[in-house]
Amino acid sequence: MPAEAGPPPPGGAWRVLSFPPAPDYPEGERAQLLVPDAPTSSPLLIALHGRGEAGKSLDIGAGAWPREYDLDRLHRRLLAPPLTGGDLQEMFSEARLSRLNASLAAAAYKGLSVACPATPVLADRSVAGVQTFARFVLETLLPRVRKETGSTADRAATGIDGVSMGGRVALFVGLTHPEVFGVVGALQPAISVEEAPLISELARAAMAKASVLLRLVSSDADPFLPAVRAASARLSRDGVVHELLIVPGNHGYEFNRGPGGAEMLLWHERVQRGLKAP
Repeated sequence: MPAEAGPPPPGGAWRVLSFPPAPDYPEGERAQLLVPDAPTSSPLLIALHGRGEAGKSLDIGAGAWPREYDLDRLHRRLLAPPLTGGDLQEMFSEARLSRLNASLAAAAYKGLSVACPATPVLADRSVAGVQTFARFVLETLLPRVRKETGSTADRAATGIDGVSMGGRVALFVGLTHPEVFGVVGALQPAISVEEAPLISELARAAMAKASVLLRLVSSDADPFLPAVRAASARLSRDGVVHELLIVPGNHGYEFNRGPGGAEMLLWHERVQRGLKAP
């Protein structure tokens, strides 16, 4: 007799969310949603992909984090620690890996609901130009995610993050809507040194309205590292509380599949649950 099928692996499952055409997105929209085992009590995270998948099909965009960047594997490895150097694509320092594993030993990672929409190529990359996509996230995507998961997450447990192009968009969306996002992160954001004052201005305006936890992440071989350092320096000069993390790694798929995705998931899961970040 064939063996009986066992229970599905722990950690939740992915769903595809499709959205019909609308004036702001005439071709429709799509997202993949990671629904964890306990979605109603889990934090919410919007994760935006980079330029490589943008402007292609909606399926490719929505599948960037789950498929191309291996986020599901990283999520399941965080559920079954300790992490290894291989999990981080061998882009790690012993000190940082120890801190990640110490955090996992102190409190189990419980996951979070992660919505990964197809992020468009924006003709207008300014703060104003990002607001059309922001409306989709705020008025359409987040309500659908809450309906799908039954989430009760408040703004302190609602975050946005992204890598490269998506990191830039995450900063602009998150910092212009602090009433929605209490946690804003950016991985290797595609910003320029000259935009450091703008990033600080947005952060100061956001935090004048509501407390926001803010983190910038880069790597030692990231071409945007000088701009990320400049933004952090300006934030510090202007008295904006934030975190700057520089880890080993390139700017590419290996980074996303290793330290990028792992750092994003664990940091948001920690701080959005009110736990200490590694």
